[in-house]
Amino acid sequence: MPTPHYGQPRYRAIADALRERIASGAIPPGALLPTESALTTEFRASRGTIRQAIAVLRGEGLVATEHGRGTYTNPRWQESRPDEDSQTKIRERRIAADPGLATLFDVEVGADLIEQEIVVTEDGTVGEVVRTYRLRVQQ
Repeated sequence: MPTPHYGQPRYRAIADALRERIASGAIPPGALLPTESALTTEFRASRGTIRQAIAVLRGEGLVATEHGRGTYTNPRWQESRPDEDSQTKIRERRIAADPGLATLFDVEVGADLIEQEIVVTEDGTVGEVVRTYRLRVQQ
């Protein structure tokens, strides 16, 4: 179990530990992260705390979660990790599927999707824009 970082929320310390494993290659690009139950045991934390930590990594674009598959590292992250002079902005929004996306996802036109847009800028110039789409999970 990692040493706690005083003054920092527990989920942030767990996210930092997982981020370090991803950066070091201990969890390689495209690999599944340990299950939530394995992480709750390892970090002696609640399932909610583990989910918050994973949400932080998901927001940074380091991991993605697929229903029924689990959480895995972003295969492109190691290749496109930003330099110190670059800035990454991540935005998620709900969109309606256009005809092309509807065909790809095998859903009706207008179905709810989530679009994630990652914009990497270096010295004020856009260097990369990555848009990913996933089905919106109804809750």
